[in-house]
Amino acid sequence: MNETLTKILSTSPTDPDANLPRIGRSMARMRLMTGRRLIGRLAIQSAAPDLELSHLDVLDAVRRAEPAGEVTVGTIAEMLRIDPSRASRVVAEMVGRNVLRREASQADARRIVVVITDAGQALLADIHAQKLAIISEIVSDWPGEDIERFATLFERFIGGYEAIFLSRDKDTPG
Repeated sequence: MNETLTKILSTSPTDPDANLPRIGRSMARMRLMTGRRLIGRLAIQSAAPDLELSHLDVLDAVRRAEPAGEVTVGTIAEMLRIDPSRASRVVAEMVGRNVLRREASQADARRIVVVITDAGQALLADIHAQKLAIISEIVSDWPGEDIERFATLFERFIGGYEAIFLSRDKDTPG
């Protein structure tokens, strides 16, 4: 038996390391729910039941990329790691719904950029509100102090998770 496993199995319940397996099991459960994108699916059901998750992904990619400059279909495809033709099809569907629009680039009129419309902004706001409502429902019977403590600890955990990933990821520059 390896040293780490022996240590975990021999710890007492008051030992902080005794809770590491619980965290691991909870992370596995959360990964399954996140992989199935349950909160996003529930939010779409409430806000725009005729949309698919891919529509929301494209809309969110445009929202995240806009502050850095003009957004092209290529930018969206790269951000979502999908084929440019697939990104183009979803953008076309979203343009047809008046959630996105195409326009000529201000920097190079030969390029076409993708912009979120007012209807798209409203849709994003509605979906965000739906997601917060779901989270609120999950913690509805928690005392306020527990919610505050969980938020603080979860942010700290995710920050540590990101730091470990960035320090060990061979594909990350720097």
